[in-house]
Amino acid sequence: MKYKVLENPNNEDSYELVDEALRKKATIIIFAHCKVIYEGRALSQLNWGERIILIKPDGSFLIHQEKKIEPVNWQPPKSRTRAFLKDDHLFLESHRRTPKELLSVEIKKIHFINYALIEDFEELELAGYEKDMGDMIMENPHMIEEGFKPTVREYNTEHGFIDILGKDKENKLMVLELKCRKAGINAVKQLKRYLSDFEDENNELLYETNSETREIRGLLVAPSIGEDAKELIEEEGIEFVAIQPPNELKIDKKVTLDFF
Repeated sequence: MKYKVLENPNNEDSYELVDEALRKKATIIIFAHCKVIYEGRALSQLNWGERIILIKPDGSFLIHQEKKIEPVNWQPPKSRTRAFLKDDHLFLESHRRTPKELLSVEIKKIHFINYALIEDFEELELAGYEKDMGDMIMENPHMIEEGFKPTVREYNTEHGFIDILGKDKENKLMVLELKCRKAGINAVKQLKRYLSDFEDENNELLYETNSETREIRGLLVAPSIGEDAKELIEEEGIEFVAIQPPNELKIDKKVTLDFF
């Protein structure tokens, strides 16, 4: 990784480094005393203070204060950044075409500035989502209950895709709605809509197969459930199963000769 660092530089040297970094499409980090003005869908001004400025090769432009995770001002990818000197101050401008927006930073003093040519080709791998829960249940169906047999995933209905369809040990159809976080009343309503797709003319939750009429069970599967959702499932005759989503990433250890 190639990089350059300047500590307490004058604004002229800082301008030359920023200009070089922008031409090289490098990632730029600046700790500076600055003022910020935004013009676009609204108007805002942030008076003089010490802040962290981050400019990425994709055009992202972010300004952070010493608190909070979110930037206080920012421009999205595909914005255009330019730098110039005026009245002994360094100016950084980030332009966005659609919608038309301008983020302007006037820098009085830079304490630290650097740029780096970063290479990162990996995609973020996530765990703990409904798909991971579904994988875990398909591999370990007893987590739902003994005798549960999952048969179909992402079953298409009029009201959306059912996460998992299966049968219990008595051959009753089971409709599973998975939530990786605390389940609320909307999750119960969604499951109720799925169950309604199997209603017969008498509006009873029945499923006909092999000339036999079989009852359907609706199961909401989540780590926990809210009080309002708990009341609703009791009213609707829906069951709740508490399961924690997996929190480990799947690591592909397969080795190939593609790179040799």
